[in-house]
Amino acid sequence: MANTYTQSYFHLVFAVKHREALIRKQWKDELEKYITGIFQNNKHKLLSIGSNPDHIHIFIGYNVNQLIPDLVEEI
Repeated sequence: MANTYTQSYFHLVFAVKHREALIRKQWKDELEKYITGIFQNNKHKLLSIGSNPDHIHIFIGYNVNQLIPDLVEEI
């Protein structure tokens, strides 16, 4: 259908197994940059990312041309 537009936003949360504090401050920034690159390469719009020692919050503008399970698997 012509002139059809879609906007989807998702809040993804990845938790460390057993919620152990495994995300160290020393490499937290590097992990966030790596995940940011995955979103950019798949043409999603990363709006916010934040790491805690036991989980990561990600808020994205979703590109509907990729399935969510495929995106999550790649991350």
